[in-house]
Amino acid sequence: MTNLQHESMEMLRDTSRTFFIPITFLKDKLMYTVASAYLCMRAIDEIEDHETLDHDTKEHLLLATSELLKKPFDQATYTKLLSPYEKTLPAVTKRLGDWIKLCPSGIVDKVKSATSEMATGMAKWVQRDWIIRTKDDLDEYTYYVAGLVGTMLSDIWRWHDNTETDHELAIAFGRGLQAVNMLRNQDEDDLRGVNFMPQHWNEADLFAYAKANLKKADEYIEAIDNPQILLFCKTPLQLAHSTLEALTKGKEKMSREEVHEVVEDVKQQVNH
Repeated sequence: MTNLQHESMEMLRDTSRTFFIPITFLKDKLMYTVASAYLCMRAIDEIEDHETLDHDTKEHLLLATSELLKKPFDQATYTKLLSPYEKTLPAVTKRLGDWIKLCPSGIVDKVKSATSEMATGMAKWVQRDWIIRTKDDLDEYTYYVAGLVGTMLSDIWRWHDNTETDHELAIAFGRGLQAVNMLRNQDEDDLRGVNFMPQHWNEADLFAYAKANLKKADEYIEAIDNPQILLFCKTPLQLAHSTLEALTKGKEKMSREEVHEVVEDVKQQVNH
């Protein structure tokens, strides 16, 4: 394992509750490819979610980064872009060039393109102050912040071993996971003054939205024969289903023991 590979896995462990465990189920080159792709997107996500940067600064950084991702990545220009905010931005953001460097040449352009599109979409929603009025708004926002993760992963599966998956179902997969996060983090979002619920929706509507998209995610994984890819996809999907069930029962979240049980159950299903 190279130093950069080792550092990417450490960074992944520190920044992702959802994807660290599933990524460790992947092997060798595929594991580091998905890790690098995830960290590229996490790098810009940290700009969108930053607690102290103002909206104009976020929009500027996201749009400028999006443009840098459309050509051979220039780390020096990127470092200069971030320099006024260096002390406040996290390491995962400042090291975007490293995550791109870690990504194999055969797929890196797809990863950069998806990350660029995500950054542009995030900039749009920053300026809209994340005000979601309709289901179409919610669909658009969840496409940018999560659906693009799904389509990027589908591109990686095809590159890796010609595993073909449906891009529309991949988007729904991302939307479903994002909707579960929204339901789980409602109190935290309220404190930040953010509400992702469309006008005239209530919690039951958001539950229905999450369930409808997770049902499509169930369809998505039916096309996957590769056991390691199936295990990767099925783990967060089953955790999302279980989290919805826990929330329905009035729990704030699943316990660590319950998470462990779900993961072990999925491993047994896939390996037998």
